[in-house]
Amino acid sequence: MEFEDDAFVLSARLHGESGAIVELLTSAHGKYAAHVAGGGSRKARPFLQPGARVICRYRARVSDQLGSAAIEPVGEGPAALFDDPLALSGLQAAAAVAAGALPEREPHPGAYLAFEALTGALTHPDVWPAVFVRFEAGLLQDLGFGLDLSKCAATGTTDDLVYVSPRTGRAVSRAAGEPYRDRLLALPPFLLAAQYGLNTGDVAAGLALTGHFLEAFIFGPLNRPLPPARLWLLDRLSEAGRL
Repeated sequence: MEFEDDAFVLSARLHGESGAIVELLTSAHGKYAAHVAGGGSRKARPFLQPGARVICRYRARVSDQLGSAAIEPVGEGPAALFDDPLALSGLQAAAAVAAGALPEREPHPGAYLAFEALTGALTHPDVWPAVFVRFEAGLLQDLGFGLDLSKCAATGTTDDLVYVSPRTGRAVSRAAGEPYRDRLLALPPFLLAAQYGLNTGDVAAGLALTGHFLEAFIFGPLNRPLPPARLWLLDRLSEAGRL
């Protein structure tokens, strides 16, 4: 089995004296792990950081066994964010969420595109935390657990949608949800339309929303917690006053 594909590095760990096992999110083939010869070297480590963009040339003798890959870096990758530790934390958190949520060797082009959009936004400090929420919402959508924010689950109205049911992921209007507000999740307006902009607390509400469904539908059934990198990101966003 052989293929060449655009990819993002999700993780890398040393293997043997100089190699590395690298987990990749590819554009057309999904998440793949591969042995990269020389991946543990000082020269290779910078472009095997989580979030690095690469071209992957994958080869395996048997399709269901670990193959090998030749990796070619594309662009600066995470190095472009070294002066912005908060954005670098966002990139690492996104890579950890994707690595934990996506199944092996199953195409998920929507997840790749969502990750790509996030990496393009990380140089815009006022924007990328909201794009991170959209990335997680896109990941849920691509895995079959998308939020339905088109209309109120109770009344069918499309106006004044301010809540989400924690059970179904469907939007609820203010009037229909008011008696149950303590049991509903807040719906930040920017998830409905970009023109609403961002208000204080919107990013926190968005991360609570996507985090709930990632935990309930993906990580929980796998008996895994949400990745520590995501929890650290919330702490750092809070410390920076960005929630």
